[in-house]
Amino acid sequence: MEAAQLTLAIRSTLNTTRIIQRYMQHRNLAKRYRVRRRHQRGHVSDQDMDTDFSESMGPANACIMVLMGQVHAVECRFWARETSTDWWDHMVLRLWDDSQWLRNFRMRKGTFMELCDLLSPALRRMNTKMRAALTVEKQVAIALWKLATPDSYRSVGNQFGVGKSTVGAAVMQVAHAIKDLLISRVVTLGNVQVIVDGFAAMGFPNCGGAIDGTHIPILAPEHQAAEYINRKGYFSIVLQALVDHKGRFTNVNVGWPGKVHDARIFRNSGLFQKLQEGTLFPDQKITVGDVEMPICILGDPAYPLTPWLMKPYTGSLDSSQELFNYRLSKCRMVVECAFGRLKARWRSLLTRLDLSETNIPTVITACCVLHNICESKGGDVYGGVGG
Repeated sequence: MEAAQLTLAIRSTLNTTRIIQRYMQHRNLAKRYRVRRRHQRGHVSDQDMDTDFSESMGPANACIMVLMGQVHAVECRFWARETSTDWWDHMVLRLWDDSQWLRNFRMRKGTFMELCDLLSPALRRMNTKMRAALTVEKQVAIALWKLATPDSYRSVGNQFGVGKSTVGAAVMQVAHAIKDLLISRVVTLGNVQVIVDGFAAMGFPNCGGAIDGTHIPILAPEHQAAEYINRKGYFSIVLQALVDHKGRFTNVNVGWPGKVHDARIFRNSGLFQKLQEGTLFPDQKITVGDVEMPICILGDPAYPLTPWLMKPYTGSLDSSQELFNYRLSKCRMVVECAFGRLKARWRSLLTRLDLSETNIPTVITACCVLHNICESKGGDVYGGVGG
């Protein structure tokens, strides 16, 4: 054997001997480690011990043990907390009746499925290699549950087997889809003559709607927070709405800070401009006494008196003025009742909305659209919310 080959063979033998010696040393250390661990926490399996030991000895020594067949290599995988969707998949979708859907989602299952079909162009998602996308039905159900209850994002997520961030994303995606796809179809005047006849039957002629504003509580904004403190002392955003004789919204304006007066909001709205230009209602007048009266709307004393906006008399009143106020108030109550039913259905509007200033108007608008959908299907808010 040549000198170079002999040298190479000696080095190889020495390296092999060194590896074996190190392995034997590690085995002795492993035995002592196993005994110590048993004393500390009771009996553990050899597999557990070998795993702990390989982690404590570092990657190089662990590789030697893998090569010697003492431990097995484990395939690297992504780990995530497993959650259960059995409640939604097997209980709600398959077993719940309409009364349960009404109590929890504020609409019957048939209405819910119709809503999902309308929103599917904006909500349908593709599966990825990392995870399956939420179905349209589940996204809408998560959003409705969150809007209908004062539950936290974490609580709703646990209910549906998703994370709390997924709940927040679902609420906003559904709200944007409702605003983009449905508001022009659902929040609209419709047949004006039907509305006029409805108010006439209640006691006020040639009336096309009742207007008012309501405050939606919010968390203190980061900027100009004082502007959002209303006259009752809490932070809010104003929802101004015009409703028909059945309490369905025909025009909504959302986003003004709670400190702003109702009259200012009205004068800066698109509704005011349409009424001023005479483009909201058809040119249909009646004669009251010797005065021609166009189709008008009804408001409380905070609103300005115009030929197309009637409000109650104030001060000392005679019998005819009292009768006028009675009939006007009777018809104007429909807007206050509408706000009451809106908040009874979507109870998140009763608590402080924990959303950004830019997202709050979208969510409130979506609730108004959903209110109209439920109202059109009939039903009792308290005994079983319409839908």
